Amino acid sequence: MMNKQVRLASRPEGLPNDRNWSFGEGPVPEPGDGEVLVKISHISLDPAMRAWMNEGATYIDDVKVGDVMRANTVGEVIESKSEKLHVGDTVQGVLGVQQYALAKPKELLKIDASLAPIQSYLGVLGWPGMTAYFGLRDIGKAKEGETVVISGAAGAVGSVAGQIAKIKGCRVIGIAGGPDKCRYLIDELGFDGAIDYKNENIRNRLSELCPKRVDVFFDNVGGEILDAVLSKIAMRARIVISGAISQYNNPRFRGPNNYMALLTYRARMEGFVVFDYVKECGEAAAEIAQWMAEGKLKAKDHIIEGIENFPSAFLRLFSGEKLGKLVLEV
Repeated sequence: MMNKQVRLASRPEGLPNDRNWSFGEGPVPEPGDGEVLVKISHISLDPAMRAWMNEGATYIDDVKVGDVMRANTVGEVIESKSEKLHVGDTVQGVLGVQQYALAKPKELLKIDASLAPIQSYLGVLGWPGMTAYFGLRDIGKAKEGETVVISGAAGAVGSVAGQIAKIKGCRVIGIAGGPDKCRYLIDELGFDGAIDYKNENIRNRLSELCPKRVDVFFDNVGGEILDAVLSKIAMRARIVISGAISQYNNPRFRGPNNYMALLTYRARMEGFVVFDYVKECGEAAAEIAQWMAEGKLKAKDHIIEGIENFPSAFLRLFSGEKLGKLVLEV
């Protein structure tokens, strides 16, 4: 058996292109003592991967040129030299853009593939779902009756965050690109309103949809959308910085230009990284799974087949040509 891999060939300037990737094949590795061999079935495509391609550490080390591209994955143990994991176990771990990978049990999480589709552990039951859960609960502290605005609302994180806010009794407005995504937010996910940033004036629509201003803003986008919402925040508002996908390909990262609104409205803006909540993820996943079983929370996966399609699939994160969680099926 051969192992197909995608490696970082060079660091991109702006949007990644084909020159930034290299494809290779090598023999499938054999596990050593205490290791397992995982056959990867699905690879998560996440905006944070673009930040990992830049030189210099942020909250996690950068991917080195020549290395297999880092990515979260799920798959099946097909060979084991460990007493902790066995052949046939389904696992989740950061194993990279490849077909097979070696890992130690401490680097993997055993998951129950009978509870949900396996790719759900990369989306609603994985890091995106956990990001939405803890960002809204611990950073946003959303309360019943408050107005919550979500940017990137039709994406993996935003769609879950908005639905959790509805479960908590909030009024929820989503910002997304295009009429189809806006209809999806309202008709399928139960948002109270939606703003099409591609075709509507965000500030005017915020004034219409949020007459009492914005209590919590869950931001996945940054840039001009962050500026627009900051102009509409309520007293003691909380701004959750989950991501800034509009800036990941910008050589000069653009911050908010009206941050003084935080002073005027005694508001708080706070970033967070979901890895800080690893010990609590089991309980969070159980609660999310319960909401799904009760029909209170829905999830949509956008699946693209073939590891050879990784470069073009990855670009869909930035073009918006997806709905829900973007996953590569190996």
